[in-house]
Formats: sequence, structure tokens, C-alpha cells
Amino acid sequence: MNPDLWLIVVWVIIWILVWYLVAKLYFMIKIKKQRSDAVTRSRNVVLGHVHEKIAPLLPNFPYSYKDLVFLGKGVDYLVLDGLSRGNLSKIVFLEIKSWTSTLNRNEQMVRDCIAQKRVSYEIRKNE
Repeated sequence: MNPDLWLIVVWVIIWILVWYLVAKLYFMIKIKKQRSDAVTRSRNVVLGHVHEKIAPLLPNFPYSYKDLVFLGKGVDYLVLDGLSRGNLSKIVFLEIKSWTSTLNRNEQMVRDCIAQKRVSYEIRKNE
């Protein structure tokens, strides 16, 4: 075989190996960043859930802990303000957010439904 052809084959193999290593390094870095981002998001979600549970126990919380009903889906708490003292003054749908978190789509729909006064009270009897 021609020595020039061998040289070309060797260079092609070297370039393939170099590009393979560059691509592998690039994807390893990218995957590491994605994993780090996933861990950070997961940590924030867990801390948000903890904050939702602890916030009513803090001294500057505006409602009595006895007046709270935890819902957790769409709305964090239903506040029956004053019920524990025998003097219900208002009912509040309370969403607790921590740091920079915002309402998700479902929470926005609940907020809008309440704002438009599309709320009712029903009694169901089982027979």
C-alpha cells in the first residue's frame, strides 16, 4: 500500500478520535450541568413544601394556626379566620410562596375563579 495513503488513513483516524473526545467532553459537561440544575430545582421544590408547612408556625403569620385547613393542591390553605374563637370574620384562600417562586397555571386558574366570584357552597347528603 502506498505510504501516502497510510498517512491519510492515520490522520483521518486521529481526527475521528479527536472529534470523538471533544464530543464526549462536551456532552459530559452538558449532562453535569443538567444534573446540577435538576438537583437545584428539586431542592427548591422540597424547600418550598417545607416552607408551606412551617410558615403558619412563624410568629409574624397573620392567622391563627387553629383556623387553617391545609389543602395543598391549587391552594395551600383555606383560612377560616376567627372560627377557633367562635367569631368567623372571613374565609381566605391562602397560597404561600417562597423566595422568587410564582403561581403555576393551576394556581392562576384558582385565583382567577375566586376573583370572578365563581365560588359556591354545597351540601351533599349520602342516602
